[in-house]
Amino acid sequence: MSERFDVVTVGRVSVDLYAQEVGASFADPQTFTKSVGGSPTNVAVAAARYGHSSVVLTGVGDDALGEYVCTRLRHWGVTTDYIARVPGVLTPVVLAALDPPEEPTIVFYRGEAAPDTRIERTAERDAIVRDARVFWMSQGALAQGETARSSHAWLEQRARAPFTILDLDYRPTMWPDVETARAAAQRAIACSSVVVGNRDECTMALEVSDPDAAADALLTAGVTLAIVKMGGGGVLLATGTERVRVAPLPISVLCGLGAGDAFGGALAHGLLAGSDLREIGEFANAAGAYVATKLTCADAMPTAGQVAALRTKGRTQ
Repeated sequence: MSERFDVVTVGRVSVDLYAQEVGASFADPQTFTKSVGGSPTNVAVAAARYGHSSVVLTGVGDDALGEYVCTRLRHWGVTTDYIARVPGVLTPVVLAALDPPEEPTIVFYRGEAAPDTRIERTAERDAIVRDARVFWMSQGALAQGETARSSHAWLEQRARAPFTILDLDYRPTMWPDVETARAAAQRAIACSSVVVGNRDECTMALEVSDPDAAADALLTAGVTLAIVKMGGGGVLLATGTERVRVAPLPISVLCGLGAGDAFGGALAHGLLAGSDLREIGEFANAAGAYVATKLTCADAMPTAGQVAALRTKGRTQ
């Protein structure tokens, strides 16, 4: 019998190098800070920070950076037993410049077939996915290779079981064109109970950018909880019977990367706790805001106490 995890995520992993100079482009002199990255990996770290058992189904190269990734994830409490060590390829690297801080410039070094695109189905992985209390699928995992085939099969296996979450994590460079990405997103939406995306991602998946219209389209498609992130406009959470808007918190953004992943880990936490819709939205919104004030992503994922402190501060400002 397989171990049952609170949160299982699938998809990208990388070693991220963050430029420390605000406003500097890659053409300027820069110094870099190293951390672990990849949206679904960050979500697993965030969930672990709230005390949940979490695992990421991904792959790294059989190299020193792959060992660094696994060591750091274990330090944060993420189970690494199901991370494939792929010989003959390098662990992906991502460079980020704070130009501008709200939407940093990103360069991916992933090669033709990164190790996180090579995750095959096994009986053990199938069981882990089936039994997960929260299954978090990143749109990026649907883009390429064996991981894409496995991911679609895992979504179909879950068949919209609570909580099967699709993150419309859209990176255009990973897709041949938007139409291909849209087809994969719509196939995944048909198997998901919760869908999360920002306005641009909703446009990619649904050809709709208005938050309410996007939420309506997702609910009509059979999703039970639709979440549309609106940047400076806050976040919209919608079910068939309730619609909640959460205003953004007043913060000074240092690096916009990772805020959505912090939101995702906090969302999983709220769903597992059985919180009401407004509490889920406000907690997740604050978690994302917290990480946006930090330079890195995985290293910066907050505890419940840090999220609570930021919410309290936001109410007094």
